[in-house]
Amino acid sequence: MKKQVLSVICCLAVAFMFASCSNKSDEQKAVTPDPISADVLAQIKANGFITDNVVKTEDGYLVEGDILLTADQLKEKVSSPTLRIANDEQYRTNYLVTALPRVITIKVTNLGSAFIAGADTAIARYNRLGLRITFKRITSGTPNITIKGFNQGPSGGYITLGSSGFPTSSGNPYSTVKMNTNPAAYGSNPNVLYVGSVIQHEVGHCIGMRHTDYMNRAYSCGGSAINEGNGGVGAVWIPGTPTGPDANSWMLACSNGGNRTFNANDIIALKYLYH
Repeated sequence: MKKQVLSVICCLAVAFMFASCSNKSDEQKAVTPDPISADVLAQIKANGFITDNVVKTEDGYLVEGDILLTADQLKEKVSSPTLRIANDEQYRTNYLVTALPRVITIKVTNLGSAFIAGADTAIARYNRLGLRITFKRITSGTPNITIKGFNQGPSGGYITLGSSGFPTSSGNPYSTVKMNTNPAAYGSNPNVLYVGSVIQHEVGHCIGMRHTDYMNRAYSCGGSAINEGNGGVGAVWIPGTPTGPDANSWMLACSNGGNRTFNANDIIALKYLYH
């Protein structure tokens, strides 16, 4: 997740405008990004992901701002449909967490108290839904998901807030959520509900959720509409959900910069997949 910043030169101030979800490498490098081959871009598009501003990292390719796709994931054949809610849809990925019912363990490593409390907030919000996946924070042993920090300042008018990836083909959740410890991300005294909302969003990716406004990121982020179709992945509308824009979803590409949790359609989507 990343925050857009606007510099006000006359008073040498910086105003935070809105937060959006972005997945970048842990350290900003003052080098030209590695070029992305046409074959890789074609694979990304075939899997239903936007190909603008793809970034190559040591772990794979960062797409749609905050999503890591590994080389193995790009090679996998696309077959299962996505989950759609409304014109600005709720989507899932090709793979979901399996072996249900299941407890997914989360460990917060080398982060301050606000991140620990934020993780507990996100966990409690998921567990209140009565899904067949539940979450539990642990302090020892090997977790299913590790929440760890990185420090990266603003770049290009944005600052990264958090990042994660999608479930594996074996049915396990993505194993890492990265949270930015740079003071420009959350301030010197991070708001627990804000941090918890970002963690909640990134965990949503870990269990297979796409951005709600994947088909038109301008809905939450502003700017020009981006719509590349579903990339041959397919879409399944959930009866009883609206056919208009779905405001305040926890998986919108750009957040409101503060506390955001599940809306009614988010709950329908999660229960459809995991109840």
